[in-house]
Amino acid sequence: MAKDNEEVILTKEGLAKLQAELDDLKYVKRKELAARIKLAISYGDLKENSEYHSAKNDQSFMETRIIILEKMLNKAKVVDSAELDHSTVKVGSLVILNDIEFDEKLEYQIVGPAEADVLENKISYESPLGKELVGKQVGNIISVAAPMGVVKYELLEIKSV
Repeated sequence: MAKDNEEVILTKEGLAKLQAELDDLKYVKRKELAARIKLAISYGDLKENSEYHSAKNDQSFMETRIIILEKMLNKAKVVDSAELDHSTVKVGSLVILNDIEFDEKLEYQIVGPAEADVLENKISYESPLGKELVGKQVGNIISVAAPMGVVKYELLEIKSV
């Protein structure tokens, strides 16, 4: 998470996803946990009531996540990939790369750390590849240190999501 004075860079999609998670936690999950706690209390002696302690523990984690999400959303700076100039890679850009060694095409969206998800091909601008890509232009060769050695990519295209 960003430091207290640092803005959190998000795409429109990332902002909507975090807001939906926050709303779900505040308006759905809180009620569900309150009902779990109430039920657990009805079982009696709280000292040895594992259901109660489990629910209270879950509540603590949920409230912490709510605080984190609220801070992130308050410091959010939203980038709209449709409004980006595609001459260089920026947060919000969708890039198509060619892995030079394996001649394989790869597609990634450059996002802020809060919405990075490798399974969705969203990489943070703070990641090794993200750092190397930001500011680059089509045709540039990007070299990234990896555990198995240096991986080289050619930047083929920059476009909107």
